Amino acid sequence: MADEVGSRSYRCFVCRNYVAHHDDIVSKSFQAQTGRAFLFSHAENIVTGPKEDRHLLTGLHTVADVFCSDCGDTLGWKYLKAYETSQKYKEGKVVLEKFKIVKDDNFC
Repeated sequence: MADEVGSRSYRCFVCRNYVAHHDDIVSKSFQAQTGRAFLFSHAENIVTGPKEDRHLLTGLHTVADVFCSDCGDTLGWKYLKAYETSQKYKEGKVVLEKFKIVKDDNFC
């Protein structure tokens, strides 16, 4: 069946490019400078910028901003390295800012 009940995706707010699936959300309780953000196990149709060390709320991390592969809008960041043991679970995961993505309940 093409339409799955409850199947949801997230798309770039600017161009509606598909970027992530709802089932890949690890946490909805992340905070970005502009408000709420979601942590995803992975995202698609994104481009990763240069890595840099940032002091975030949970300590020092090596991160890279992520951009929509279609329109180039900044969507969030990817955790490349966590320096604190308790934060290692974030490595390789992507944070997408809630105001930069739109939910699509009709994803097939």
